[in-house]
Amino acid sequence: MGHLADRVFLKIEILSYVLLGLLLAIAVLVGMWGAAQLLAGSIHAPGLTDALVVAIDRMLFVLMMVEILRTVRVSFRSGTLVSEPFLVVGLIASIRRVLIITLESSQANQPGRWTPESQAIVHSSMVELAVLGGLILVMVISIYLLRRSTAKR
Repeated sequence: MGHLADRVFLKIEILSYVLLGLLLAIAVLVGMWGAAQLLAGSIHAPGLTDALVVAIDRMLFVLMMVEILRTVRVSFRSGTLVSEPFLVVGLIASIRRVLIITLESSQANQPGRWTPESQAIVHSSMVELAVLGGLILVMVISIYLLRRSTAKR
């Protein structure tokens, strides 16, 4: 009975990985198409930086999706959960957030837009950037240590 359950669960796991991979691939293609449209729109309207910020955000999101798809592929091949790809996805997500915060705060610092509300937004953005900087440092060190430990084996 246990052997039969093991085989059934293995087949369900494989099917789940395949379906998840297909859905992620579709999401990547749709995300790339949307990012390309936003980028083309920002080229035609060079004065509007909001569209460019959203396009960069979408492109970095697509990059995260590709890394998650790679993680699923590696997990499918090896049959084990590998932690390094998740750290890479977290690193990309953190860097994505840093870039978006930087672009948004540069919008708030433009002449004529400096209000107490924008000052509070910039202050909270700086705190978030400091936390993200620490998180990025921890993830980079973790990736380095993981690679170093696997190289010694």
